Amino acid sequence: MIWVAAVLAGGYMLIIRRHEQEQQALLRSFEEAAIRTLNHHRHDWMNDLQILYGYIQLGKIDKAVHCVERIKERMNQESKISKLGIPSLVFYLQSFRTSNSNLELEIAVDHDMQLDKLSPQDGVDLAAVIMQTIRAYQYSGRVSWGDTRKLLLSLRQEGADIIVSFEEDGSMGDPEMLKQQIYNVVQGKKMKAEQLHPSQASFQLRVPCES
Repeated sequence: MIWVAAVLAGGYMLIIRRHEQEQQALLRSFEEAAIRTLNHHRHDWMNDLQILYGYIQLGKIDKAVHCVERIKERMNQESKISKLGIPSLVFYLQSFRTSNSNLELEIAVDHDMQLDKLSPQDGVDLAAVIMQTIRAYQYSGRVSWGDTRKLLLSLRQEGADIIVSFEEDGSMGDPEMLKQQIYNVVQGKKMKAEQLHPSQASFQLRVPCES
């Protein structure tokens, strides 16, 4: 009995230690991703400021004003993303550019768009579906050297529904295969996937809000 108890205790301690190691590894991975995201944004802001400073030095006021407007628009979009209300989705979208992806993601969020109108579970499901759909685009099709594939992700309110659209810019591979992947992703969830244009890899998710 003592031997059995010692084995059980040792096994329990091993499980606890392994769980702690996994949690620490997950935390380190999150911290490293956060640092990469902050560094990437800092680099972008420094580039914008250098361009703006150059225009001011050269006396090109019109271009300087245009540069400021572009910076303001990007700040507005990033602010809208940060207010979506689903932390995992916000972090994923804000850190996507640091992932060295072969897909350029452009994000458009309507004014005052917030996803906290959804139930907690529906919010988790929507975040997972958006991330999996982006990955489906990311790994579909092939791109020639020097070409860029772009995907426009837009979120808007339409009546009582939240609409999430994915619109291609460039070849995204086989639309039918991508369609099947997206339909599989939303299966069993409180949302509907619709193809925007026949024979094109553009889709939208329609998500009902709780009343």
